[in-house]
Amino acid sequence: MSEPSSLFDKVWESHTVGRLRNGQDQLFIDTHLIHEVTSPQAFGMLADLGLEVLLPERTFATVDHIVPTHTRVEPFADPMAAAMIAELRKNTAAHGITFFDVGGGKQGIVHMVGPEQGITQPGSTIACGDSHTSTHGAFGAIAFGIGTSQVRDVLATQTMAMSKPKLRRIEVNGALRPGVYAKDVILHIIRTLGVKGGIGYAYEYAGTTFDVMTMEERMTVCNMSIEGGARCGYVNPDATTFAYLEGRPYAPTGAAWAAAVEGWRALASDPGCRYDDVVVIDAADVPPTVTWGINPGQAIAIDELVPTVEGAPEHDKAGVAEALTHMKLQGGAPIKGTKVDVAFFGSCTNGRITDFIEVAKVMKGRKVHPGVQAIAVPGSHLVKLECERLGIDAVLKEAGFEWRDAGCSMCLAMNPDKLVGDQLCASSSNRNFKGRQGSPTGRTVLMSPVMVAAAAVTGVVSDAREVFGTGKAVA
Repeated sequence: MSEPSSLFDKVWESHTVGRLRNGQDQLFIDTHLIHEVTSPQAFGMLADLGLEVLLPERTFATVDHIVPTHTRVEPFADPMAAAMIAELRKNTAAHGITFFDVGGGKQGIVHMVGPEQGITQPGSTIACGDSHTSTHGAFGAIAFGIGTSQVRDVLATQTMAMSKPKLRRIEVNGALRPGVYAKDVILHIIRTLGVKGGIGYAYEYAGTTFDVMTMEERMTVCNMSIEGGARCGYVNPDATTFAYLEGRPYAPTGAAWAAAVEGWRALASDPGCRYDDVVVIDAADVPPTVTWGINPGQAIAIDELVPTVEGAPEHDKAGVAEALTHMKLQGGAPIKGTKVDVAFFGSCTNGRITDFIEVAKVMKGRKVHPGVQAIAVPGSHLVKLECERLGIDAVLKEAGFEWRDAGCSMCLAMNPDKLVGDQLCASSSNRNFKGRQGSPTGRTVLMSPVMVAAAAVTGVVSDAREVFGTGKAVA
């Protein structure tokens, strides 16, 4: 009888095709996702070496980072954006790679498109030249963000070299309190373990809280694994996973579907398997959480006070002082009530249909504060169409949100959606680094989409439970 094994070990071992002299493993990559930012240089390196894409049928492309969300008219005003999309079109056509282009009906953020199309599947290895590739781990995949030279390697060989990380199980049990969402769970985990706490680890998210989460909620948590320093994060596949994938364009069908589900179910971590570390969290202890600083670990409950330099551990004092200065916050003061200039609702963290449904519920009949610019950006064209079918776009536009086309938008501001000066943005995205949203002095407060809606309505960082008088429990 074989030893109990984790999903991570099962997938890693089944995809290891060689051991390099430096001790790294050479992993076969089932699915390679590319976009317009990190692929042009990789294709250029292939051309310089006289190489072709080895398995183009395993590579899928979309455009997301640079595409404007307020217009689809080309050529784009930014010549760099126009050049990037032209290069991607040229390279995908030359190598026979499937490309979900603007205007094709399936374009969107790369980490939205993979799951929507059923390309993302349990037990697979997935690589993409984008740090938030960990999103795909929600399906029981082992998914890595990679650099441009590794994009080249995967294009040329369908493999990449990696050292195997250790494995940490993060178990969250119980029912989340009303008004607490998956975004709060991952912000709480990162705050608890630190932005460097996951270095050298893969994270397995487990426990009764994850058991009852939707696939969209699991994707939100896995998306920000990288923010906690982890190499990847995943949830074991189950009936929720299979129900989401069934019938999607690239999912197996007929007898192949039944066989796939049987195989996927067997991939889940075995009872009694070994972990290098285990962290257990009570869901009741997770509050609505917002960031106050300049990394996702600098987070507090909405009703907590902003930390002080004096109260910080010695090794954190300089970082706290830097964050307070940049954010123009007073240590020891409440974060609640901080003036908001922009409310951004979207990104690969929280731009899915269920996010829009939740926000539409609380925004119906309400208005955006006159001092706030509020923009709503679906993560994919299919999400946009579904929102419009359900009338969600009308609710948000009536409230005062700008309704946009699909793209990364203000999450990273490699497009026209940028903060100006020291504007403060209530954002449903994943990073609050200096300059992340387009202005070196811009300020970002990360939070759940419903908390973004509360900030949009009140004009200040607010507790959505107080603003809307309602909450949502995951269990």
